[in-house]
Amino acid sequence: MADNASDNLPVFAIEKIYVKDLSLEVPNAPQIFLSRDTPQVGVQLRTEAGAIDDGVFEVKLTITVKATLSEDRTLFLVEATQAGIFRIQNAPEDELELILGIGCPNIIFPYARETISDAVTRAGFQPVLLTPVNFEALFQQSHQSGANSDLPVQ
Repeated sequence: MADNASDNLPVFAIEKIYVKDLSLEVPNAPQIFLSRDTPQVGVQLRTEAGAIDDGVFEVKLTITVKATLSEDRTLFLVEATQAGIFRIQNAPEDELELILGIGCPNIIFPYARETISDAVTRAGFQPVLLTPVNFEALFQQSHQSGANSDLPVQ
């Protein structure tokens, strides 16, 4: 009888964290490396989640970082989609959306942050260290607007 009770317990497990897509552009190289101007850095992020099997979900966090100079020349543009496969079973339906929209992106974010920083450094620039993100606030904001659009982060 104890086995039947344990079959209904909630399950949350990280199956895999991985880089799904990575793109880096330095369109004005090599001349851009001679500039001493301070770049303006813009960050956009987007989350997506979907079922890939019964009780198994893929959550993707896409972060785009664009650095431009005052004369509107692009220093670099990097976009990384960091993803995770999560096993979520027996979770109440009203909590599943919160887990996928807040909990899972919080787990994925440090990996995405490292991926972005590493790509920018390998391109010859100072690392971009993304500040922590409040996924709960972004989740609420996206649901109030009724869309899962790109969200600016600063």
